[in-house]
Amino acid sequence: MNPADRAAPPARARLEATLTRAWLHRGPLACALWPLSWLYGALVALRRLAFRVGLAPRTRLARPVLVVGNRIVGGAGKTPTVIALLAHLRAQGWRPGVVSRGHGRQGHGLAAVEPGTPAAAVGDEPLLIRLRGGAPVVVGADRVAAAQALLTAYPEVDLLVADDGLQHLRLARQVEVVVFDARGAGNGWLLPAGPLREPLSARSDAKSTLTLYNADAPSTALPGWRARRTLAGAVALDAWWRGEPATMAALQALRGADVQACAGIARPKGFFDALEAAGLRVTPCPLPDHADYAELPWLPGPGDVLVTEKDAVKLDPARVARERPGTRVWVAPLDFRPEPGFLAAVDAALAPWRRAGPAATPQGG
Repeated sequence: MNPADRAAPPARARLEATLTRAWLHRGPLACALWPLSWLYGALVALRRLAFRVGLAPRTRLARPVLVVGNRIVGGAGKTPTVIALLAHLRAQGWRPGVVSRGHGRQGHGLAAVEPGTPAAAVGDEPLLIRLRGGAPVVVGADRVAAAQALLTAYPEVDLLVADDGLQHLRLARQVEVVVFDARGAGNGWLLPAGPLREPLSARSDAKSTLTLYNADAPSTALPGWRARRTLAGAVALDAWWRGEPATMAALQALRGADVQACAGIARPKGFFDALEAAGLRVTPCPLPDHADYAELPWLPGPGDVLVTEKDAVKLDPARVARERPGTRVWVAPLDFRPEPGFLAAVDAALAPWRRAGPAATPQGG
C-alpha cells in the first residue's frame, strides 16, 4: 500500500486543492467566483482606508518592526525567509524577537515559545523559528499584544520581526518583506476567484517594502530579489533535536535507496522532487499543511523515512522508536539563501532606526 493512500486528504484539503488549481488560471470555476471577488476587494479597500485615515488605530511600538508576509493564500516561503533574516540580523548586531499568529495551534491566548514547547501549543512554524532562529518568539492572534508581551519579557530585543503579519494592519511597521513563490499572483484575481489576499499593488504605510522571490525567477512584475533553495543534507531525527547539523554525506548515503518521504507543507511535491534530484528513490507521502502527526503516516517496518523540519518539530524520537521500531527517520532541512542584494536592502531599510535607537514610548492604541 502506498503511504499516500493511508493519508487520503479530507474534504477540506480536497477543496483547497481544487481552488489552488483553479487560482492558477481564469477558468470556469474562477470566473464563476469572480463577482464575489469584487465584494471581497471592496471590504479589503475599506479596511485599509480605515487604517490610513485613522478611523482604525495603529499601534507604534518602542522598537522598529519588520513584517514578513505574502499577498497570496498559502505558503510562499515565509518561514525560511524569517529564519534567514534572523541569522543575518543577529550577524549585523541586532537582537531580534519574533511574533507570530501560531497557525493551527490549540488555544488562542498569548504563549511564549520555548525549545521544549509542544508544537500543538504554539504552532509548528513558530517552534521551528524558535529552534532554528535562536530568537525569542511569542505567538498570539493579536500581534500587538504578542509584541508588547515579548518586549516586556525580553527588554533587550531591539527589533521585532512579525511572521505572516502583512495583513495585520493594527501593528505599524517600518519595513515589509513580501514573499512570492513560483505561482506569483496566480490568475491575478482576489479571493475567492484567485489567490490574492489583497491587490498586488496594495499601498503600504511602511517606509520600505522589499520583494523576495522563493523561485528560480521573479514570478510577478514587481522588482525584487531571488532566494536560492537547496537541501542542506540529512540528519537523524534524534540528532536534529539535539541541534546537530545536517550533512550532505548523510543524504548521499541514501542515494539509490528506496525511502519513504513525508511532508506536511503547503507544496510537498517540491520536497519530493528535491529528494529525487539528490538520487533517492522516493515513495511520497503528502500530508495536509500543518499535519499534526496524531498518527504516524508512513508504513511500518524497517526502512528509511525522510521528513522536513516543519514535520520534525512534531515527531518525538522516543515515540517513533516505540511505534515504528526499525524505522530510521531523517530530517532533510532546506538551505535557503536570499541574494546578497536583498540582505543589503534590508540593512539599508533598517539603518535609520539603528542610528536613532528605539523610540521612548509606544504610540497609538
